[in-house]
Amino acid sequence: MHAAPDIFSYRKYWAQRFGVAKQLPMTRAEMAALGWDSCDVIIVTGDAYVDHPSFGMALIGRLLEAQGFRVGIISQPDWTSADDFKKLGKPNLFWGVTGGNMDSMVNRYTSDKKIRRNDAYTAGGEGGKRPDRSVVVYSQRCREAHKDVPIVIGGIEASLRRIAHYDYWSEKIRRSVIMDAKADLLVYGNGERQVVEIAHRLADGESIKTMTDIRGTAYLTKHGRRDGWWEKDSTDVDTPGKLNPPIDPYQMQTAASCDTAKTESKPTSEAVANNVIKIHRISPRRSAGKTVIRLPAFEQVKADPISYAHTSRILHLETNPGNALALVQQHNDLDVWLNPPPIPLTTKEMDAVFDLPYSRVPHHKYGQMNIPAYEMIRFSVNIMRGCFGGCTFCSITEHEGRIIQSRSEDSIIKEIETIRDTTPGFTGVISDLGGPTANMYRLACKSEEIEASCRRLSCVYPGICKNLNTDHTPLIQLYRRARKLPGVKKILVASGLRYDLAVESPEYVKELVTHHVGGYLKIAPEHTEDGPLSQMMKPGMGTYDAFKKLFDKYSKEAGKEQYLIPYFIAAHPGTKDEDMLNLAIWLKRNGFRADQVQAYLPSPMSAAAAMYHSGKDTLRKVRRQSGDITVPKGLKKRRLHKAFLRYHDPENWPMLRDALKSMGRADLIGNGKKHLIPTYQPKGTGNQGEGRRAERKNLTPAMAAKQFRTQHVRGKSGKTAVKRSRKR
Repeated sequence: MHAAPDIFSYRKYWAQRFGVAKQLPMTRAEMAALGWDSCDVIIVTGDAYVDHPSFGMALIGRLLEAQGFRVGIISQPDWTSADDFKKLGKPNLFWGVTGGNMDSMVNRYTSDKKIRRNDAYTAGGEGGKRPDRSVVVYSQRCREAHKDVPIVIGGIEASLRRIAHYDYWSEKIRRSVIMDAKADLLVYGNGERQVVEIAHRLADGESIKTMTDIRGTAYLTKHGRRDGWWEKDSTDVDTPGKLNPPIDPYQMQTAASCDTAKTESKPTSEAVANNVIKIHRISPRRSAGKTVIRLPAFEQVKADPISYAHTSRILHLETNPGNALALVQQHNDLDVWLNPPPIPLTTKEMDAVFDLPYSRVPHHKYGQMNIPAYEMIRFSVNIMRGCFGGCTFCSITEHEGRIIQSRSEDSIIKEIETIRDTTPGFTGVISDLGGPTANMYRLACKSEEIEASCRRLSCVYPGICKNLNTDHTPLIQLYRRARKLPGVKKILVASGLRYDLAVESPEYVKELVTHHVGGYLKIAPEHTEDGPLSQMMKPGMGTYDAFKKLFDKYSKEAGKEQYLIPYFIAAHPGTKDEDMLNLAIWLKRNGFRADQVQAYLPSPMSAAAAMYHSGKDTLRKVRRQSGDITVPKGLKKRRLHKAFLRYHDPENWPMLRDALKSMGRADLIGNGKKHLIPTYQPKGTGNQGEGRRAERKNLTPAMAAKQFRTQHVRGKSGKTAVKRSRKR
């Protein structure tokens, strides 16, 4: 892995003399109280300001404060004019613009493109406090307020739009967000290294226009070749053409070939026979550090879905900080230039970032107003970052990367003690000890050299790589130490669990089930059928069954009645109607009735979004004449797939009856246990008359409908447990 300076090794800026703010200022009065006449950096965010490390504006703000800079926060400004953007004055160094912890479009719209009424990141949960495409709108207002101040955009919204991308809400290809925002720099991924370097270089008098060498950033330059750089066409890296024989999706090298990946030698005929996809290699006379891959231009990917799918494949190949090359994509007469990803933080740096002087509460301006997202995390602790699962529908990998960045045990314990001693309302329960994935803490490749050269996009699909360390002992030790802390009654694990990793360590499953499950454990098989699972890069249901066996065994040994709550996605690329029917049958057979269900939403730049747009299997080489997959599109089709997940809801029965008949499965319509849906329809539901069940039970139509909507999970004991809703 490339070396990088410690983010706390820079000489502090002179403004450190003002000391540490109790909370970063949001008004001129707060600035005056701190003795400030101006801010060095002003962060504009679409979220309510919560001074907690789980909120991006707080983490970046406190990190810059630790470097000696004065940082102000403009939270959820009125974007209809530039007035709110002037209230803290002119920033001395730069604007930092972010849409917030969530993409503003995902935050505001459901997967059916309906406007959400609520916003978990707003005081009072009120919706409508941020504009669509917040990064673009905020940047434009910043430019209006003070046009000569550099604008640096970042956060997940900017990160996932760093090149031309498919936009689900407008159903078209949009250009890189840096173009629409007219920003000077785009920071992608976790932004600590980039933001600290940008701030210090600007403070030293350097122009932001010359900052073209910072990893994890994108910038605009005139179209054309750059002196000193060797430009490689993307089709030389992964030439669209004849499909290889069936391969492990996204497995650029077989598990065995990881041992020799560091050589990046030209594949032999034997390697090709073993389904090793050709990987680009750099001539010894040409430096990888001065090599850039030219992607198909914006105009080309906009007009040609196949070119877009190809571009997506290249982007996902170039995500390992150890070997990724720079990328460039033409947008009219400009080039969007992407430097390689940032170097992950070390454990020492992670500890220092989480040890900054957060007040850990919302800004005092909100008073007693509830901020739902804060309520969810105020008693939780983030122990790591990143995910090497590679799920194609997920944006974690594209943003945080595949290399796990873990905090030290001491740092985590210290934060738990801080929560215990300072956080209002603490009752002794830590609501979550986790991260993007609950059980990837300190897991990594056994060889740093192999890790730095590997191009597999998942370490666990279709099977766990033999070079992956799956030892859960450090996590078990952390759990045990945390449980012993005075004043801590319970440590829960609420983050998503990677159960294919967990089964590799029965001791971990026992520890988890015995001490850290609050009656229910959420896991995400996402589907039961091989077709959609292969496009998701998720393990089969055999792994789920193996984990459930361990879960039930250790729950029984602990004398606890506990339940697994599996979650599923409807309408994912690669899913047929028959797949959803089989999933519904599985749900009924196992006694699951889902409350809120999720229909697939194509997040920008994800691999699954490329499948959704192109209709091609982008996990293999893309070819115009073949490689087509089923893509459920259109409101009617998506509603049908969601209806299969909620087969028990009377509102869905008319639609399902029609679908089952057209599929030749009318045998599943009836009033017995073997049937999926009944023939009767409760009055006031669907489009049918009063149901026979209501008559038989002497229930009013309203009572019958309420009974059918009751959500529950029945265990083998026959007892009923209320099922919690899922919100992604």
